[in-house]
Amino acid sequence: MGSLFLALGFWIWVGLFSFSFISSVNSQNEGRRVETVSGSVWIDVNSAIGRTDSDFICATLDWWPPEKCDYGTCSWGHASLLNLDLNNNILLNAVKAFSPLKIRLGGSLQDKVIYETEDHRQPCIPFSKNTSALFGFTEGCLPLSRWDELNTFFDKSGALVIFGLNALNGKSIRSDGSAVGAWDSANAKSFMRYTVGKGYKIYGWELGNELCGSGVGVRVAADQYASDTISLQYIVQDVYNGTETKPLVIAPGGFFDANWFKEFVDKTTKSLDVITHHIYNLGPGVDKHLVDRILDPSYLDGEADTFSKLQTTLKSSPSSATAWVGEAGGAYNSGHNLVTNAFVFSFWYLDQLGMSASYDTKTYCRQSLIGGNYGLLNTTTFVPNPDYYSALLWQRLIGKNVLSTSFTGTKKIRAYAHCAKNSRGITLLLINLDNATTVQTEVTFNGIWKVRHLKHKLHSHKMKIIRLPTRGSKISKMEREEYHLTAKDGNLHSQTILLNGNILSVNSTGHIPPLEPCKCKFLGPHNRRSFLHCVCSNTRCCSPCL
Repeated sequence: MGSLFLALGFWIWVGLFSFSFISSVNSQNEGRRVETVSGSVWIDVNSAIGRTDSDFICATLDWWPPEKCDYGTCSWGHASLLNLDLNNNILLNAVKAFSPLKIRLGGSLQDKVIYETEDHRQPCIPFSKNTSALFGFTEGCLPLSRWDELNTFFDKSGALVIFGLNALNGKSIRSDGSAVGAWDSANAKSFMRYTVGKGYKIYGWELGNELCGSGVGVRVAADQYASDTISLQYIVQDVYNGTETKPLVIAPGGFFDANWFKEFVDKTTKSLDVITHHIYNLGPGVDKHLVDRILDPSYLDGEADTFSKLQTTLKSSPSSATAWVGEAGGAYNSGHNLVTNAFVFSFWYLDQLGMSASYDTKTYCRQSLIGGNYGLLNTTTFVPNPDYYSALLWQRLIGKNVLSTSFTGTKKIRAYAHCAKNSRGITLLLINLDNATTVQTEVTFNGIWKVRHLKHKLHSHKMKIIRLPTRGSKISKMEREEYHLTAKDGNLHSQTILLNGNILSVNSTGHIPPLEPCKCKFLGPHNRRSFLHCVCSNTRCCSPCL
């Protein structure tokens, strides 16, 4: 009987006899006695429990100026939609690598943005610091010249753009934080007409940011928000009249509140395409216990309640709207340096991707693509952080159909499975949160077939992907591929990641490195008992063959 050995980390493993596998292991157990325990993964391959979009991975670009600071640290630099260097080759190639990447444009200041338009050219003044103003900044303006530049970049990179509109235009904000009155859509409509006239492609228009429920700073009642969303839908139908495809209508882009969301969904049944919610479940970026929470399975389980309740809300409504995570940075107020932009954060991020997909979430937008301390790219150098590669591997390996999966043996293992992307088979994600236990794992499909040909011992800070041949493959074509991802020096807080022992880094022209596997070819017979022999292209990184 073959088995998998897991230390602290992630696996993605593809196949029904076709496997990819990612694991990441913590080297903090060096010098300690490591216990080995047994566990079992069960996967129901008969039907899907959810289906994601094929372009499930999404990232955000925000409005924050360089003066945005949290806890004495100013981490945004020139990462705003208004000042980001769109000519940077690393940025362009990082987005192109996803083919495509959804990019959501928005954030806290989006409800303070005025759009320069051809028919209403007021002075276009940027945001400025004002501690007495909402979110600490005055209103700001998006110049049409900058919008043109952004769309040139989106076209070159192949990005799918979701634009967050200012939902507070025309509203009065009361002393208790409630915003009342109908949405004044004139500026937005003029901006949308300009966008259509220029031929710029927009995947979706999203109304507002964190105004639902109790809101963040300001709140809008569900019935008024529904009315405003219906207005947006009418505008989209009008502005895009005669076009082949129309953008999605998306809202409300805020934190889940069961009663508010239910009322909103029930009142927008014919107008809303996507309902979005945000996730910052780890607490403030300044919190000293972020790593403890990231590695605590009970804490991670807490977010399942949100996904479950939103799924129930949609199923019980006549609405055809689907659920997205519209923004998720884990730790609010810009994250925490060397945590939310380091290797350790992939434990939270990959678990979130797996968990959200299992509750039929279609798209997951990471805060941020660049900016703050939680960017997929370094704010200053644009060099990819470890989570960039986690996201890219998910995009390339994990398919749309989500399979029911369970793990028995230890609570420290997280297990998620999908049909494989662009191949016959299954992708299995296993996350080991324990730094003192190696888990010998057996995989069973529908209780009738067990994996009998794999044996892995994963060492410190490692991600591994293994791809095995599909059922019915000829012996000569039976080959598995392995990708071993490790943190530099085994440090959970490292921002440098290695693939098969080599540092992943962009080259001098700013190109994302290829994610090349070790290839292990099977030479023995394919039967229920085992693959008897195999030879690996690189014995340093391939796992033992049984």
